[in-house]
Amino acid sequence: MDAQEIKRAQLLQLLGKMPPRDYKISVLESSAEEYPDYRREKLLLDLNGIEPVPAYLLFPKEMDGPVPAMLYHHAHGLKYNIGKEEIISGRSTLQNPPYGEALTRMGMAVLCFDTWAFGGRSGKTESYIFKKMLWLGQTMLGMMIYDSFRAIDYLVSRPEIDPLRIGTMGLSMGSTMSWWTAALDTRIRTVVDLCCMTDFHTLLEEEGLDRQGLFYYVPDLLNHFTTAGINSLIAPRPHLCLAGIRDELTPPKGLDIIDQELSREYARLHAPDAWRLIRYDVGHEETAEMRRDALSFLKKWL
Repeated sequence: MDAQEIKRAQLLQLLGKMPPRDYKISVLESSAEEYPDYRREKLLLDLNGIEPVPAYLLFPKEMDGPVPAMLYHHAHGLKYNIGKEEIISGRSTLQNPPYGEALTRMGMAVLCFDTWAFGGRSGKTESYIFKKMLWLGQTMLGMMIYDSFRAIDYLVSRPEIDPLRIGTMGLSMGSTMSWWTAALDTRIRTVVDLCCMTDFHTLLEEEGLDRQGLFYYVPDLLNHFTTAGINSLIAPRPHLCLAGIRDELTPPKGLDIIDQELSREYARLHAPDAWRLIRYDVGHEETAEMRRDALSFLKKWL
């Protein structure tokens, strides 16, 4: 294994026990419906052998062969009822139209699933799930990422999808999920994260740990990895980070640290243009300018 693969193995170990990666995925329920901008498949997937995972898979109206696909991770915002509905209906901290419509208009398929404690999986609280998983030797973040791995497995099994053009993106918790997943799964070719590139050590220095949800915390992580260290595992794949300078979840000092370290790493790998951190005079929300920059980056790299 090369140095990056060794680090990925170390990072996976910190995330706790996970179900087998060769667990056979199955579709428990499936229905399709036509909308003005896309065709929507409503799915109930067995990704992990523990609980069913509701998901939406959107396809562009016009497809000429396999299309690129976006694994879209939904946000948190204490809105446990929203989940995957975000790609259909949006949310107050995102611009219109919802990303499901915006991305399918660009010719991409979009997959979004309800992660643990959200949407159709909101029967148990985040606190309950977090505590139970710790007792079982798991972490909530690790199990969320496991489902993302299996969602990619499902995407690449679909003949409509180009397996070499898979991206991931999301806002807030969706941002965190996107860069963690991309760091650990090299099938992700492009990443766009909005409003949650948080330097762990700076957040600790600022005593801001309660700004993040319980899912965020992994035992022993800071003794082995920094935020920049995890994100360096994405390099040299294209990665766009969009942050608000008034966002409490992304302290400016931490953004400076991450930008400096990742700029050096991408330069070392001869891909300086593939990493971009753009800051906006805003809090924890997407602006129209952010939306334009995100879609332009995806058009270029995916």
